[in-house]
Amino acid sequence: MRTVCVYCGSNAGNRPVYAERAAALGTLLAREGIAVVYGGGNVGLMGIVADAALAAGGEVIGVIPEQLVNWEVAHRGLTKLEVVADMHSRKMRMFDLSDAFVALPGGFGTLDEMFEMLTWRQLGLGDRPCAFLDVEGFWTPLMAMLDRMVGERFLHPEQRTDLWHGDDAQAMLAWMRNYRPGQSDKWMDEKRRREMR
Repeated sequence: MRTVCVYCGSNAGNRPVYAERAAALGTLLAREGIAVVYGGGNVGLMGIVADAALAAGGEVIGVIPEQLVNWEVAHRGLTKLEVVADMHSRKMRMFDLSDAFVALPGGFGTLDEMFEMLTWRQLGLGDRPCAFLDVEGFWTPLMAMLDRMVGERFLHPEQRTDLWHGDDAQAMLAWMRNYRPGQSDKWMDEKRRREMR
């Protein structure tokens, strides 16, 4: 595992612990020799992760849409900053660059990016580990929602268990390194189609 994509807020949240954990993740990835791939911003948790990784001697690759560069939120001190045409291009490029994906606390953008990766994996378009790194229970209600999706038969149980959730970044990296993708062909598998009815 050479690169990890970090999705997180362009705001820092209202509690110092969010920034502390973002900095800790950036530092850990750098010390583990893992390059950070992220959205290329210099604001919020995004900027904190990037700055911490750089300060620890790590490599940081930002991928940012041209519109956001024009809004002057691009981080100019990265190892590499790639400017792309739009958000769709950004997600595809981040996918191409990354061996794994982790979500720290964030808002609509964080959820959009992570759930697109989970959807691609579900459809067999990707097979890379996805993790929600929690900070004081931030993601716990979302995990309950995923459980409800399973209970209501909108999500297959194997898809639910084929992601990591917890607050220990070292444990998360160990899981990512040992990750073996679950079944990603449920839409093509007749038995599963019957189970989902």
